[in-house]
Amino acid sequence: MSRRARTALAAGCGALLLLGGCVAAAWPRSSSVVHAPGRPAGGGIWAAVFLGCSAAAFLLYLVALAALGRTPRVGLAPVATLALAIQLVPLAAPLIGSADAWSYWDYGRIATVHDADPYVAPPSRFRRDAAFAYVGWRDSTSVYGPAFTLASEPVALAAGASPSAAAWIYKSVAALAMLGITALAGSLVTRPARAVALLGWNPLLALGAAGGGHNDALAVAAVLAALALALRRPAGAGAAWALAGGVKWLPLAFVPLDGLGGRPRRYWLGLALAGALLAAAATATFGTSWARVFGPLASHAHTGTKDALPRRLESLTGLPHGAVFATALGLFALGYALLARRRLRGQPALGRAALLMFATTPWLLSWYAVWALALAAAEEDLPAELGALALCAYLLPQHIL
Repeated sequence: MSRRARTALAAGCGALLLLGGCVAAAWPRSSSVVHAPGRPAGGGIWAAVFLGCSAAAFLLYLVALAALGRTPRVGLAPVATLALAIQLVPLAAPLIGSADAWSYWDYGRIATVHDADPYVAPPSRFRRDAAFAYVGWRDSTSVYGPAFTLASEPVALAAGASPSAAAWIYKSVAALAMLGITALAGSLVTRPARAVALLGWNPLLALGAAGGGHNDALAVAAVLAALALALRRPAGAGAAWALAGGVKWLPLAFVPLDGLGGRPRRYWLGLALAGALLAAAATATFGTSWARVFGPLASHAHTGTKDALPRRLESLTGLPHGAVFATALGLFALGYALLARRRLRGQPALGRAALLMFATTPWLLSWYAVWALALAAAEEDLPAELGALALCAYLLPQHIL
C-alpha cells in the first residue's frame, strides 16, 4: 500500500474517532444537540464539543480525499469497511440535529392511532398524543410524498408510544439507505474506491442519516437506483424515479434533465405506470388531500431558513423579500435551461442541478447536501463534486448554530 493510501486511511480513521466524540457529546441531558423535551434550546459546552468534533472530522475527511487523489492506489475493501463504520457510528447517538424523524412518527400515528389524514390534520390537533411533545412542525400537515407517508404508518405501529424506538427505526433506515447510496455510486463510476470514500467517509452525511434519520437518504437511494437501472432496465429506472418522488417531491425536478439523456420509451412507461399506481394507492388512502401538499411546501419556502443564500442576500442588502425570491427563481430557470442544453450534449448535469437548486432555494438544511454530493459522485463530475464539498463545509455548523 502506498504512503498516500496509508495517509488517506489514517485520516479516515481519525474522522471516525471524532464522530464518536460527536456521539458522546449528544448524550448528556444538558446537551442541546438533541431537540427533545427537557433539553436546552441551544449553545452550551456540549454543543461546542459536538461542533469541534464534527468540524475536525470533516477536515480529516478532506485530507483523506486529497491523499486518495483522482486515481487512488488503495483497495476497495478497506475503503468500504471504513465507510461502513463511519456511516453506522452515529446510530449510537440519540436523534441528532432536528426533530424531523419524530414528525414522521407523528404523521404515522395520526393515520394509525387517530384514523385521521396527515395531509389534513396537523399534529396540534392531537396534543395528547405521545409524539406531540417531540415534533417541531406542530401546526403543519405532512409535506412528504405519499409513498413515504404510507410507509410511516407501519413504522408508527412498530414504534408504538416510544420516541426512542421511533428515532432508532428512522435512523437505522436512513443509515442503510446511505450505505446503499454509497454502494450504488461506486457501481456507477470508473473509480469505485474514490466514490465510496467521497460519500461513505463524509461525516456530515453520516450525521444527517444515521444521526438524524432524515428521509432524504431514502429518496437519493431511489434516484441512484434509477441511474444504475437506466441502461439495462429502463422501465425499472422510470419506476425508481417515481418512487423517489413518492418519498419527497424534490426528485421530480431532476426527471426532465435525466430524460434528456436519451432515455427510451420503456423508461417513460415505467415512470408513468409506477406514478399512476402510487397516485392510485395514495388517493385510495388519503383521497385527494395528498395532492394539495404544495400549499404547506410553499408556506415553508416563504418562511425560509437563515442559511439559504437568498435569505443571506436579503439580510445583507435589505432588498424586499419578493424581489430576492423572484431573482432567485429567475436564476434557477436560466441555470436549468443551460443545464438542459448541457444534458442534451451528453454531459453530466444532475449534480450541477442540485447545486443550482440549493443556491437559489429559500429552504436549505444540512442534510440536503447528500443530494448534491451523491449526484456529482455518480456522474464523476469533478466541478460539481468540489461545489458539493463546499456546500457541505458551509452547512456543517447548522447542526448546532
